[in-house]
Amino acid sequence: MCILYGSEVLTFQSLFVRKVDPRKDTHANLLTKNEESNLYKIQFHNVKPECLDAYNKLCEDVLPSIHADKYYPCELVGTWNTWYGEQDQAVHLWRYRGGYPALTEVMNKLKQNQEFTAYRKERGKMLMSRRNQLLLEFSFWNEPVPREGPNIYELRSYQLRPGTMIEWGNYWARAIRYRQHNREAVGGFFSQIGNLYMVHHLWAYKDLQSREDTRNGAWQQEGWDEVVYYTVPLIQHMDSRIMIPTKASPLK
Repeated sequence: MCILYGSEVLTFQSLFVRKVDPRKDTHANLLTKNEESNLYKIQFHNVKPECLDAYNKLCEDVLPSIHADKYYPCELVGTWNTWYGEQDQAVHLWRYRGGYPALTEVMNKLKQNQEFTAYRKERGKMLMSRRNQLLLEFSFWNEPVPREGPNIYELRSYQLRPGTMIEWGNYWARAIRYRQHNREAVGGFFSQIGNLYMVHHLWAYKDLQSREDTRNGAWQQEGWDEVVYYTVPLIQHMDSRIMIPTKASPLK
């Protein structure tokens, strides 16, 4: 029976678009778009409830100007408020084209930006806590690009068991094709700094009913149940946020 089980797993894995060998290289090199060097930063800001509107207005006044200024090698991918999940929370996703050198360049330039310094000082008065992560994007996911709305967004975050990132990537290299029919797949990322072995999948839907219909539809496709069966044991913890884009978000 053990041999048969092993054969079944091997046959299923052999169908993957891009199977990688975890012994050959780092996760970053095996799972990312090697021809590109995009680095992402995701920020989670827990805002004092009475300050959320003022916080959003402050971000709308400052963040788009950084996004539009070619002096800074970074882009605001999206900015949201959490609707279901942690309340009174803002989530920002930035892209740095050029990887860590671009991130360092932006940080050094922003230190000289008086408007941004004032923004940080005012923002600090409104926050209860904040945290961030540096991420890379999976090679088999689409790169996030601006889209028209209105949409709601779901950020599904998975804390994987250490040592299982390559296995997760192998399964999702096949699985992502089951989740493209309604253009719901926005981006897929894994952490490099911050909570490690953390995966984030970002999805877009017209509304909550569309989300329900789309997710139920995946189960009607042959092969999706196998993906779920083999990936669930890799997860230690998972979390879902439903988020609403703010006015400043390129992802509407």
